[in-house]
Amino acid sequence: MIKSFRHKGVQRFFETGSKAGIQPKHAARLAVQLDVLDDAVGFKDMQWPGWKCHALHGELEGHWAVSVNGNWRLTFTFEGKNAVLVDYQDYH
Repeated sequence: MIKSFRHKGVQRFFETGSKAGIQPKHAARLAVQLDVLDDAVGFKDMQWPGWKCHALHGELEGHWAVSVNGNWRLTFTFEGKNAVLVDYQDYH
């Protein structure tokens, strides 16, 4: 279950469907990724074909990322079986 967000726009999109704060062209893929993340109990649940799930390093050590589109990623970490610090960012 998703317990916390870093990105207010992606939180609003997840909770209400509002596309304010995200790129509208990413909405369909983000919706699926957030639904899967909400049901996930670990990063392995996010290893879908084409999502390029991978561990992050440096300041984001312990976090994971999946590809949304181009350089845009949905990043997150887990506390127990809950996803936390969910973010939407162009980090490249």
